[in-house]
Amino acid sequence: MQTSSAGKYSSGGFQPIIDKCSGCDRVVAENSSQYCGTFMQPSAKWRLGFCNLATHAKPEIKIVTIKVNPLKAAKRASARKK
Repeated sequence: MQTSSAGKYSSGGFQPIIDKCSGCDRVVAENSSQYCGTFMQPSAKWRLGFCNLATHAKPEIKIVTIKVNPLKAAKRASARKK
């Protein structure tokens, strides 16, 4: 059975999107309001920092470089050879 999409979003189960969701491909415009087509409560997906299905934003990956003491590295390398 298929239901009409207008009744689906205006029935009150779906909450309007938050500002972080604007620009996502999953946003559905219905009756001058915008809703997420995937989640009923979009604010819950952004509560921990990032929505896992956001198509407009990618998580930042931070690369941390570690300084290595060259003297200690040489000692470790020579100890492995023995």
